Amino acid sequence: MSALEHIIDVLHTQRRDLQAPYHVPGLWVDPYTTEPQAHTVNPYDFYAEKLQTILDGKPQPIIQGSGGGSWTQHAIIYNLFPRVTAAYDHAHDDNLSLEPSADGWRETGTLLKAIALLPYIHSLGVNTVHLLPITSVGQDGKKGTLGSPYGIRNAYVLDHNLAEPALGLDVDTLFAGFVEAAHRLGLRVVMEFVLRTASKDADWIGEHPEWFYWIREDVLDREPGSDDPEAYGNPIFPPDDLYRVKEFVERGEFSELPLPPDSYRELFTIPPRPDQVHLMDGRWVGVLDDGTRVRIPGAFSDWPPDDNQPPWTDVTYLRMYDHPEFNFIAYSTIRMYDERLAQPENIVRDLWDAIEGVIPHYQEQFGIDGVMIDMGHALPMALKQRIVSRARTINSDFAFWDENFNIGQQSVDEGYNAVMGYMVFDMSDPGKFRDFLGRLSREQMPLPFFATPENHNTPRAADHPHALEYVHYALAVSMVVPGIPFIHSGFELMETKPINTGLGFTDEMIEANPSETLPLFSEWAFDWTRPHNLTGSVRYALEIRQRYADLLANPDPGTFIVGYSDNPHFIVVVRQDEENTVVVVASSNMATTETGKAFLPVCECDLAPVWGTDVAHTGFGAIHIEASLGNGHVLILEGEANFPRLMPQ
Repeated sequence: MSALEHIIDVLHTQRRDLQAPYHVPGLWVDPYTTEPQAHTVNPYDFYAEKLQTILDGKPQPIIQGSGGGSWTQHAIIYNLFPRVTAAYDHAHDDNLSLEPSADGWRETGTLLKAIALLPYIHSLGVNTVHLLPITSVGQDGKKGTLGSPYGIRNAYVLDHNLAEPALGLDVDTLFAGFVEAAHRLGLRVVMEFVLRTASKDADWIGEHPEWFYWIREDVLDREPGSDDPEAYGNPIFPPDDLYRVKEFVERGEFSELPLPPDSYRELFTIPPRPDQVHLMDGRWVGVLDDGTRVRIPGAFSDWPPDDNQPPWTDVTYLRMYDHPEFNFIAYSTIRMYDERLAQPENIVRDLWDAIEGVIPHYQEQFGIDGVMIDMGHALPMALKQRIVSRARTINSDFAFWDENFNIGQQSVDEGYNAVMGYMVFDMSDPGKFRDFLGRLSREQMPLPFFATPENHNTPRAADHPHALEYVHYALAVSMVVPGIPFIHSGFELMETKPINTGLGFTDEMIEANPSETLPLFSEWAFDWTRPHNLTGSVRYALEIRQRYADLLANPDPGTFIVGYSDNPHFIVVVRQDEENTVVVVASSNMATTETGKAFLPVCECDLAPVWGTDVAHTGFGAIHIEASLGNGHVLILEGEANFPRLMPQ
């Protein structure tokens, strides 16, 4: 019996009437509904029917590549955070409960509900599901009511809160069912891991205290804004040393890197023995042979050394190398590894073995198709090579994605198939986005990047001052660049609440979204019954992407031609190969209608509208389009196949 069959059987066996009504959004019932209001259902019947429909359906083909994870180039991604995406106020009492109902059903998201959402996700036109971390969550120093999914307590153990108590099924069975259901629908599954940190109450601390850094228990954490050298926080370098640190790193010199001040290094101790470590009130405490009590220090943003990010109170750094002169947390021990430290004889080998085994565990037990490595660029290169090699020994077509905001050759050299990149930041700035498009026309990117206006660390596209105009603009232009379309969960529902205030936020935005209210750390549910959403627009945009998949995914700059306009707000792009031509004219002004001519570097041709209904007329000779574009509107037109360019590229 497969995992999916087993879950369905349990739903039928355990079936009973509930003490209170249970509601689900209309989009969960019918992904194509135009009436998203809630339905009252019996959850046993509802989920059994949803899963049975997946099981009975004809298995859909999964996207393929030439091996080595190259299928990524043709991925269309839905970014799923199960704890939030699958959350709903099932009781309709205006309270998203942290505890299961009297009938044993959760309102926070679970993997059973995530399985039921897969037909909806598939209906949007995606072929890959990217999961934010779903492993067990640490509680020591946690933010919010639930803690960060990036504060991983045990990378080999899934979060038990993603199970439904009413069923009595373990979370592993539910995740196996999730992967099975996704594959039957033709969806690849990519998990996300952070492998250079662990929660401050991680299971590994009690088993292997030598894998972690320790400080004296009597050392207090530094208050925000303080520069007290006797308190623990990021090392404070004197100005001259800070200048030298940045100069060394910029030159790529990692020998004899400047060390933090003596007062900082003296806060750290040797690790206690395993039998001297105890979990006390949810917090690991150790005792050294001389009686000194020690504790696990928290983490912080390590680069640049004077980064002003708040401390990461819920995680700590793993101790990748063991060297008595480098027994401290600083840029030179956790990212820009000093050559004196990063020697084979200093490797903490059993830790590396444990890290290397994480991904194979999920490959062999659940059959996942790839991983996103959070902060993977901060792992030792030798360890990354081992991770990639072992995973691809198990599955030669396994994909690796890099949570790196650069698009560089180093990611390729490290074995990655895709990178987050910086389009997520540049799209909202017309000048930067125009420069980015110019780069795409001049050079081939080393590897695919994510084409999206938002992710879980950025402001929501729908929080833009001109929300409806901007989300449609961003959606359309994301489809025509040679990146990977990436639908961040909630984008299609016009969600404005950021998941996390990690990148691109003003002080005012951060103040309006305190960390304890953020969905990354506390209970939250999307407005699944909002009367107006973008599901239809997303479906149509992804249909266009699929219609011209080979052209639009092609990174060859010869297929990407930037035109020009007499209106500085217009963006003009032609995508062309031997089979198809796609012309894009977009207005980057969200506030007013813009009129102008878009000049195309191609000869005369017929153009038919694909996206947009604005007024446009085609000129002759040096072909141009006379257009009047509403606020942020985008025109996408298809032309004759293989018509010649006016100017050679």
